[in-house]
Amino acid sequence: MGFFGIRAPTSLRLTMSSAGEPWDHSAMAPSPFVIFKNTQPHDSHPPLGHLILLVFGAVLEVVCVSLPGYIIARLGHFDADKQKFLANLNVMLFTPCLIFTKLASQLNADKLVELGVIPVIFVIQTLVSYLVARIVARCFRFNRRASNFVTAMGVFGNSNSLPISLVISLSQTLKGLHWDRIPGDTDDEVAARGILYLMVFQQLGQVVRWSWGYHVLLAPKSKYEEYANASAEEGRHHGESRGEGETQGLLQSDDIDQGDEQPYVCPPSPTHTDDTQLYEPAGRTPVGGTSRASPHDSEDEHDGAWKVDGKTYPNNLGGANGSLDDHYRDDPDAPIDGILSFPRIRASEELEIPDGIKGIPVRLRRAARKAQLKTSNWLSSTGRRAYDGLPRPMQLALTGIYRVWCKVYKFLWDFMNPPLWAMLFAVVVASVPDLQQLFFREESFIRTSVTSAISQTAGVAVPLILVVLGANLARNTQQHDGGVDPEEKEIGKKLLVASLISRMLLPTLIMAPILALFAKYVPVSILDDPIFVIVCFLLTGAPSALQLAQICQINNVYETVMSKILFQSYVIWILPSTLVLVLCAMEVVEWAK
Repeated sequence: MGFFGIRAPTSLRLTMSSAGEPWDHSAMAPSPFVIFKNTQPHDSHPPLGHLILLVFGAVLEVVCVSLPGYIIARLGHFDADKQKFLANLNVMLFTPCLIFTKLASQLNADKLVELGVIPVIFVIQTLVSYLVARIVARCFRFNRRASNFVTAMGVFGNSNSLPISLVISLSQTLKGLHWDRIPGDTDDEVAARGILYLMVFQQLGQVVRWSWGYHVLLAPKSKYEEYANASAEEGRHHGESRGEGETQGLLQSDDIDQGDEQPYVCPPSPTHTDDTQLYEPAGRTPVGGTSRASPHDSEDEHDGAWKVDGKTYPNNLGGANGSLDDHYRDDPDAPIDGILSFPRIRASEELEIPDGIKGIPVRLRRAARKAQLKTSNWLSSTGRRAYDGLPRPMQLALTGIYRVWCKVYKFLWDFMNPPLWAMLFAVVVASVPDLQQLFFREESFIRTSVTSAISQTAGVAVPLILVVLGANLARNTQQHDGGVDPEEKEIGKKLLVASLISRMLLPTLIMAPILALFAKYVPVSILDDPIFVIVCFLLTGAPSALQLAQICQINNVYETVMSKILFQSYVIWILPSTLVLVLCAMEVVEWAK
């Protein structure tokens, strides 16, 4: 007997007919737990020993690519800033190219309809992991803060770097992952579908991770009432001691002032520059392409000029009264005064126009800017007059619709990232046959130029993901220079064991039968896709997400325990865990046929 039909390395096997056909489900009630008998091996995958060797090779490939990053980081040549730069570069460039090439070339509109089952499975996985983590935390008798930490470790698994690498490696290694619903299914199509499934799971996890996980489960210690009271008491004593020190310092300074008079130092002339002088910035640094005057900026009402960020501008740029509004000092990012208003365009900082031909581009830009300003002002005034002419109930309705749209637009813009944009563009291309032919037909010019360049760029994504993964492990598993929290030192081992059980053991034991029943009885075609079943199994027992280490560092939450969890899960337990998960997934695929 074996869990989910995992065969021991003997002659035991599933009940099959003499011709090697699958067993007759009508003869006995189907069950996810099957009994082994002497029959021939499965048709969907190699024998158990060879399958273990193939999975081991796929995992070892991931380890070999990650190991150089780990070693280089340990040697001190791959610090946190470089890791962050490469990770951001991968997210901004290489991963979107990988997603586009894998998805747009293989998918079609029919395959995208049935992806609605993924949020259902995600909710079930999250709920199971949450309940398991809460039960484990209660068994270990943790307080609220430690229980939330274990919950975060159990709920948020890695759905990006490691699963993507494993899926691509397994698609090239295992030959039983081809979907019989797709004629002529290839390894590239298998990898493309696996990446698509992982991307949907990943974005769902990102939303929950950076909202509930960041603000609640891994909140700073000050957010908890019992720790807040202790911190306030400690801060009060620290403030009293600091106040005494300041009082003593003032008394000492008074004694100094009563002594000899300090020598007089001549102020430097306005034309003299001294490196010893303190630099004072002229104004507030613009953020996001905006330019705002600092509180120290002033207007000179006597000489007909106005100053912004230490620069003096003549008061004759336009308008009879020389108002700042005519000089485009309005902030284009400021809140608009109506739902039909348009932001004004600010003037260029270039006040001097070169003579001759060199000044033509500047004049053209200014002319276009003035025309755009006049158009926006006309549209604003026209829209305002039309809005004011509407009945009051209609104005309220339009205002409400506009506010809702602004919130939805802001949420979507904050939620979208380069991989999501790439996935959206790939879905559009895959849904339009003409576009798909334009990008991926062999004799197409776009295929030999743009698509080929994107494919070459995509080849960097997976190796770079794994190299950064190894460097992150090296950085997160190093000893911290700061002192360890006494509470963390006391319950650190318990937190480590509870987190590993809650993430890599119990959720798999509970989700495996659920996924098997889904694959067997839910009438959704992608549940018959072997790579989808493997993706679901990999996510149920995947290690804790690397982003949790970043959140723990930001909020100062059990950083030492977090580093030990990453080392244990990604270095020690990843190989046996992946072997068991892939074997379970393959047996579920065989049983569900």
